[in-house]
Amino acid sequence: PRDPNALLLHAWSELLQAGQPGSAVDLYDTRETCLLAAELLPADPTPWALHLAALRVERRPSNELSAVWREVKARDPWNREAHLQALGYLSPDECGSSALVLDLLDGVRSAMPLDAPAAALELTALVRTHHRAVAPGGLDALGANEIWRRPDAARTLDQAAHYWPKPGFLHHAQALADLNLLAYALIKSGRISDATAALRATGGMATHWPWNVEGDPLERFSHYYSRAVAED
Repeated sequence: PRDPNALLLHAWSELLQAGQPGSAVDLYDTRETCLLAAELLPADPTPWALHLAALRVERRPSNELSAVWREVKARDPWNREAHLQALGYLSPDECGSSALVLDLLDGVRSAMPLDAPAAALELTALVRTHHRAVAPGGLDALGANEIWRRPDAARTLDQAAHYWPKPGFLHHAQALADLNLLAYALIKSGRISDATAALRATGGMATHWPWNVEGDPLERFSHYYSRAVAED
């Protein structure tokens, strides 16, 4: 009960359980666990990132989120998990809007290093916007590809396609997930040559998201990866 790693594992497992139908997990207790872990690991951003994730699941008021966000940023300015949790909270699907997502991206874009752990934040936002457009079907689905023709999307893809596939450029723990995301986005935008380079950079290792949106993730990844390898 005083081991910070055990506390963090317990808090994360409760967060996963809370997302299941019929769950009776009390996330107030989870947040208290995160605060205890934060006391035991005062320099570690992880307890605060998990606290932020709990607030997101509970859809707590934004002022509570902002306070925890500041604690994370003070310890790890480019913490990947915290940035993705904030993006989810601020999205139109949850507690925010497209305008709030843009505010978040505008606030970090100019200062974030190109190889930061949170470097995929803007690309993640674009892919999620694409998925929202496709999901309802009809006219929205027909216009989904227009997202990739926007100047901000083209700039984001250009930069990522140029740097990320280079050996060793992305060196954070979730680099493989970023390369999968890049390959997927390039395919959706019709940039097949760039997508081939990104797919090769994965070394044939797939991630669940975003390939799972269109069926079996391994089947969808393998479909494109086999073509990329065949072109060698």
